[in-house]
Amino acid sequence: MATLATDAERDAFAERLIGALAGAFDVYAIYIGDTLGLYHALAGDTPLTAADLAAETATHERYVREWCEQQTVSGILTVDDPAKSAEDRRYALPPAHVEILTDLESERFMAPFAQLFVGATSPISAVVDAFRTGEGVPREAYGDDYREGQGRLNRTAYLDLLGREWIPSMPDVDATLQLENARVADVCCGHGFAGIGVADTYPTVHVDSFDTDEAAVESARRHVAEFGLVDRVDVQQEDAASLRTDDHYDLVLAFECIHDLADPVGALTAMRDLAGDYGTVLVMDRRVGDGFGDELEYDWLTYGWSMLHCLPVGMAEQPSAETGAVMRPDTLRRYAEEAGFDRVEVLPIEHERNRFYRLYP
Repeated sequence: MATLATDAERDAFAERLIGALAGAFDVYAIYIGDTLGLYHALAGDTPLTAADLAAETATHERYVREWCEQQTVSGILTVDDPAKSAEDRRYALPPAHVEILTDLESERFMAPFAQLFVGATSPISAVVDAFRTGEGVPREAYGDDYREGQGRLNRTAYLDLLGREWIPSMPDVDATLQLENARVADVCCGHGFAGIGVADTYPTVHVDSFDTDEAAVESARRHVAEFGLVDRVDVQQEDAASLRTDDHYDLVLAFECIHDLADPVGALTAMRDLAGDYGTVLVMDRRVGDGFGDELEYDWLTYGWSMLHCLPVGMAEQPSAETGAVMRPDTLRRYAEEAGFDRVEVLPIEHERNRFYRLYP
């Protein structure tokens, strides 16, 4: 006989759903504020009326007023006096919220999460159809928001931590990259910030960055130019699984991409070839529990990205390994063994979202 739910249990679940709905509205409102520059305009010392904010951001006052009121009711903005007329109220972004919503250089910058979420949900009808058919959803269906959100979210860590902490956790690789003519390959480079971070840290290294997505390649080339590194970072539109070379790389990077690939073994095989007998392959992927029922703090988030984006993208090509974002360490080890690597080492790098694997050819 089925156990009957109590009123308290039903009420608790209903409250959970209401909270989730409130969070969803916040995410979309943050996306609007981030995209239109509203938070940046409000981050100054002078509170603004809705009309002031609209004029400063080239937006429509009536829409901006609705947004300001929603953000105030949600606790994201403050207002000087709610009793004033709608035209006279002045809004501000609290100091505690400024870094999180506006500071691109901060590791606490979280506005890109909203952009990433909007991108992940944009082809929701296609995802629902994929659940019915077992087919996938191509990467390009997620548009610029997913790509841009992911690039902005990873930017600071790749620029600041990759060369300062992550690579130095492998002292022999760190020493090699300080030599003349060291070479690095960045597979599935996205916006190119990993390659830029390496080249910026190691002034004689040459980086070849690869991605299949034309828009990502264009963005990466633009960022490389902005950092003045076009002479040492070359961005190419290539499929990781087809890469081959006789001139091997000292380090091959594959960041947050293996779980998205239909053929992860094929891609890892190509990376082993790129590294040759003496190079190193460094894979960064989501930090998840070792098994189902062994969840870590943010596994719920990884499952969310996987359900909406990573698994559908990985199944857009067939045959597919059907990995999804929840790629457990044993799964990566199996892929690496099938690709011909001798062993896999989990590096002692503390990171709340990602785990780092060193693969030895």
